[in-house]
Amino acid sequence: MASSAPLTTYASLISTFTDFLTVAIHTILYERAIYPQTSFLSARKYNYPVRQSRHPKVCQWINDAVSAVEAELLTCSVDRVAVVIYAPESLGNEPLERFMFDVSRFPVIPAGETTTPFEQTSGNVAVDIEEQFRATMSKLSVCGTSLKHLPANCTFTVTIELKDDEPDKGRLNAPIGHPQPWVPVPPNLQRSKGARKDGADLGGVKTTPVRAVEAGECVFEMWIEEGKAKQNVATRAEPSSGEVV
Repeated sequence: MASSAPLTTYASLISTFTDFLTVAIHTILYERAIYPQTSFLSARKYNYPVRQSRHPKVCQWINDAVSAVEAELLTCSVDRVAVVIYAPESLGNEPLERFMFDVSRFPVIPAGETTTPFEQTSGNVAVDIEEQFRATMSKLSVCGTSLKHLPANCTFTVTIELKDDEPDKGRLNAPIGHPQPWVPVPPNLQRSKGARKDGADLGGVKTTPVRAVEAGECVFEMWIEEGKAKQNVATRAEPSSGEVV
């Protein structure tokens, strides 16, 4: 896994974050046994041992999903990114867990200035962010021991939550044109807008903090939400497997 780019511009910040997001998704899939753990190989990132799927189609799906997230992050329209794990169809296909990345504190910049250098900050941000990513991965890598086992054949996807519409700050409309990499999430996972209430499954019934990262302009928080449906789903002790949807 390649090293992250220096945080000198908004584009490099987003590149660094999405690089971390890619590693985090592989780690989540391994720790939550969405695929057989024997299908993952050992690697190193941020000077820390991590797991990486060695299935070409899984890797391609993750890369495509992260590329779609990156495109939206570059428009400054994203509030949160989530990796959502669903129960198998036979158990209702309900959201069981959401791994949340709150990026609402990323800077908002004018269109066309993604490669404009940030003002210089004191300290070695590149070293600091690697240390913080390493600490975050160390916590994420043990989430499987603190969360209850999932049923077999769970699936997962990647979602984004957009900021409220602020036309003067750029395009914040939902990216659902044609062809589209994104589709609307079910109402139970949609945030409130206007008079509509938050979806019933937002926030879950239990939240586990992972870590807050703050290095230069790269400031975000990460936590895990366990959904209401998880209480009603019969779980197993053995590893589960599933398919990308």
